[in-house]
Amino acid sequence: MQGSKLCCSIYLKRIKKVNPNDIETKSLNSLVSYVDKNAEMQLVEKLSKLLPEATFLTEEETIENSEGEYRWIIDPLDGTTNFLHQLPFFSISVALEYQGEIILGVVYEVNREECFYAWKNGGAYLNNEKIGVSKRTELEDALIATGFPYYDYRGVQPYFEALEFFIKETRGVRRFGSAALDLAYVACGRFDAYYEYSLNAWDVAAGVILVKEAGGKVSDFQGGENYIFGKEMIAASPFVFDKTLEVVKNAFTKNR
Repeated sequence: MQGSKLCCSIYLKRIKKVNPNDIETKSLNSLVSYVDKNAEMQLVEKLSKLLPEATFLTEEETIENSEGEYRWIIDPLDGTTNFLHQLPFFSISVALEYQGEIILGVVYEVNREECFYAWKNGGAYLNNEKIGVSKRTELEDALIATGFPYYDYRGVQPYFEALEFFIKETRGVRRFGSAALDLAYVACGRFDAYYEYSLNAWDVAAGVILVKEAGGKVSDFQGGENYIFGKEMIAASPFVFDKTLEVVKNAFTKNR
């Protein structure tokens, strides 16, 4: 996407130039800089021309968030803390929703110039090459991705109970700090499964369709469909999805 490439240029030029005085604290451990806002405004401008009738749901609210038949769901910088600390793991996430269903998603990994994209019934792709989820069949061989809770600590006990299981019973656990990229990496088979709570729609909307179109499965922690706006998600290859869900569901059900 042209807008994503424009934002990519902004990020790489500004990664070492953001002044501490330019950083705002939205809430505990939730940061934003002028780079986030400028990138979002550019995306909104370009997408408004592409689909004038669409509304927007954006993280930085540079345009009024509203509902509509078509709606863009945007995170202009997923991994802001990484960006501000010059850690090269952050992304742009853009999804298009039609009548409540995600029909298109793009996740652009800025530093490696990897563009993940998918559309409904069209498959998932990375830089024009079709991708698919991992074929590993055993959880003990799986690499798990997650994100630590950073503001809502009510689920810390069950979260760490599940984490302890995955640390002991899988190949390993990674926490990189960008939910959009975690989902993109599930879609292309780098990760076998992912789970996290305290999520927002703009963190995951694009990644959801990537995983589905790549052959993966997605649910909330109870195995239901409330994963985009329900603030919790499991995404995995079909081979390890059921076991991943069982571990997370049991931990959170027991502690609710």
